Amino acid sequence: MDVLIKILQFVLSFSLLVIVHEFGHFLFAKIFGVRVEQFQLFFGKPWLKVRRGDTLYGIGWIPFGGFVKLSGMIDESMDTAQMEGEPQPWEFRTKPAWQRLLIMVGGVMMNVVLALVIYIGMIQAWGESYISTDEMHYGMVFSPAAEELGFRDGDLILSVGGERTDDYQRLVTKVLIEPGAEVVVLRDGVEHIFTMPVTSIMDYMEDPDLIAPRYPFDVAEVVAGYGAAEAGIVAGDRLVSLGGKPMRYFDEYTRELPKVAGRTVMLGVERDSAGVTLHKELAVAVNQDGLIGISVDGSKVMKVLTHEYGFWGSIPAGVKRVGREISDYWKQVKMMVKPKTEAYKALGGPLSIGNIFPNEWAWERFWSITALLSIILAVMNILPIPALDGGHVLFLLAEVITGRKPSDKFLMYAQTVGMILLMTLMVYATWNDIMRIFLN
Repeated sequence: MDVLIKILQFVLSFSLLVIVHEFGHFLFAKIFGVRVEQFQLFFGKPWLKVRRGDTLYGIGWIPFGGFVKLSGMIDESMDTAQMEGEPQPWEFRTKPAWQRLLIMVGGVMMNVVLALVIYIGMIQAWGESYISTDEMHYGMVFSPAAEELGFRDGDLILSVGGERTDDYQRLVTKVLIEPGAEVVVLRDGVEHIFTMPVTSIMDYMEDPDLIAPRYPFDVAEVVAGYGAAEAGIVAGDRLVSLGGKPMRYFDEYTRELPKVAGRTVMLGVERDSAGVTLHKELAVAVNQDGLIGISVDGSKVMKVLTHEYGFWGSIPAGVKRVGREISDYWKQVKMMVKPKTEAYKALGGPLSIGNIFPNEWAWERFWSITALLSIILAVMNILPIPALDGGHVLFLLAEVITGRKPSDKFLMYAQTVGMILLMTLMVYATWNDIMRIFLN
């Protein structure tokens, strides 16, 4: 059932994105009097089709992509027969360059508009929630991979790449997508500045412990049958030392206790009683898994704040969100072409995209993912690669600048090269998906 829910969300989201994108081309074509011969969701021979006027609307058998076919245009269909006749006033090729340009960017524009509408609706309905770093009075804790980037346990990240924010997840995201960026942290009460190295992101992209809030080991719950309960530790106690060595933070114990698995250690414990703080040294048995049966409550330093917006306030907030997402994804695209980052190894295909949807239907999560995918689709389509909208835009801009229109033969060759490149990327991304399944 979990897989079915994922598939349903993926199909619904992807169908919406494709229809909106192709509608952008369709809309501007109609505005400028270009005949739309076909409007189809998914590729392959249509199993459902209906003709309205000059346009055949349909749904293909291959549940991926979609297209609009315009009269007098060389596209992925490679249909050149129509180009052999005399140019007609309703054809794409007879329209001024600026009109053809708007037709080609129409899909990208509509994907951006869709993301904007979704974000405005989400912000108005649910507000904007984030984990505030202002509440992380003990700083953060970092995995070995993050330490190689220049971080130290106890640092509190203030800014990455010049952007200061108290949004914890935002800071983590910027660390992931901005190798080589300047970072400002609060270290031992003093602001410290360093530059992250440009290195392989594969070492930390999927590291769940890369960056986490740091908090003291204040006992929230003691599990019966483990060493802590048998030693007399109770909820409300504070662990302050291990084996005589001062140790206050939860992350320190999670690193050190496995090293003494199967042994009995001395733990320093503080307990408040009648307004007095008592200190005890207790002998605690550590089991073979390095556990003593204590849980902590990290919510005290992971405060979730929510900004509420009315309708008018949600509009500029939505615009800001769209701009931020476009900027972030563009940075990820640039990382893909930098071999040193090895970001290309993280490229994913349909399986990876489908897997980001949750196992249960949650509308807030669904719309958030759909808006992000709409941004991704817009950015990817505007890349100057033949067979993508950006490739057509590139040739149209060249025509506007030089006053010379590329020949049909040149456009055919460019389209073929672009299709080969896109198919190669799709095969590589799908291969990455398959390898992740086997490696996991």
